[in-house]
Amino acid sequence: MIEKQGNVMFFASRPSVLFGAAVGGKAEGDGPCAKEFDFCYDNDDINCKTWEQAEAALQKEAMQRVLQKANLPPQDVDVLFSGDLLDQCVASSVAAKELKIPMAGLYGACSTFASGLCMAGIFAESQAAKTALVCASSHFCSAEKQFRFPLEYGSQRPPTTQRTATAAGAVLVGHGKSGCCIEAAMIGTIQDLGITDAANMGAAMAPAAADTIARFLKLTKTQAGDYDCILTGDLGSVGSQLLCQILFHNDLDISAVHEDCGNLLFDIEKQDVHAGASGCGCSAALVSTMFRRKIEKGELQKVLFVGTGALMSPLSVRQGESIPGIAHAVLLSRK
Repeated sequence: MIEKQGNVMFFASRPSVLFGAAVGGKAEGDGPCAKEFDFCYDNDDINCKTWEQAEAALQKEAMQRVLQKANLPPQDVDVLFSGDLLDQCVASSVAAKELKIPMAGLYGACSTFASGLCMAGIFAESQAAKTALVCASSHFCSAEKQFRFPLEYGSQRPPTTQRTATAAGAVLVGHGKSGCCIEAAMIGTIQDLGITDAANMGAAMAPAAADTIARFLKLTKTQAGDYDCILTGDLGSVGSQLLCQILFHNDLDISAVHEDCGNLLFDIEKQDVHAGASGCGCSAALVSTMFRRKIEKGELQKVLFVGTGALMSPLSVRQGESIPGIAHAVLLSRK
């Protein structure tokens, strides 16, 4: 049964995050979170002919690894929620075509994994699905080619840019023995403060993250200190600072418990990533592995995961349109 407090949905049975897996590229394997991945390639083409094929291969491998851990054949999964950054979510459809799982494609930019967890929680709680697979991916080279400039062009990247993660993360959600569960979720609302710079996604997403966090705390009558971690994904260094400033001006201080996947995936000082990481695969990889494991082990009891997305398209950027932001909240807790 789903109980609602305003826009926040509480799941009475608290569906479990049963298994998770993540696969990454070379930069991810060189970063501080390398040990969290199931596997990292030593190249970014993932032994494929195109960047788009490489991203689909990452997503397919992440999903297959989850199913192997669960010892579950694809035909026993009721629904797949997956998405990526490419036009028409083509990486997700290519990755899923051999699995033959009923699929609902999602697009929420970097918030895609959070929206997938929301959907999986709703389906599991309502018994529309016994098992739901959630997956999201991104690829640095395919994203640069689509949204900015192909790498061959050699364009200069300003300091506010973030490196799109070459990664995919997947989890299996259902009812079973697991120390990590989905306790609540809230779908975000579009926020647009007029940011038009496609190289500054942190600024475009920060207002949406602030709105979702503030509304979630207000509707649940909780404070930042009630959570072990308020995890955003992925604002990077620029967006994280803006988020804390926006909330502080609204009498909310989350700085003591705030973490951001964009600040965690890479070593900003040693790796050439400018303002940090971005992309669907960034938060998908870290939530499905590192944070899920910490919750299962009891190192964290409550994590408010707020997936953030800059909802731009190549056409809207070229036309000089502003970039709408979105942020979905998922409360992951120790079961």
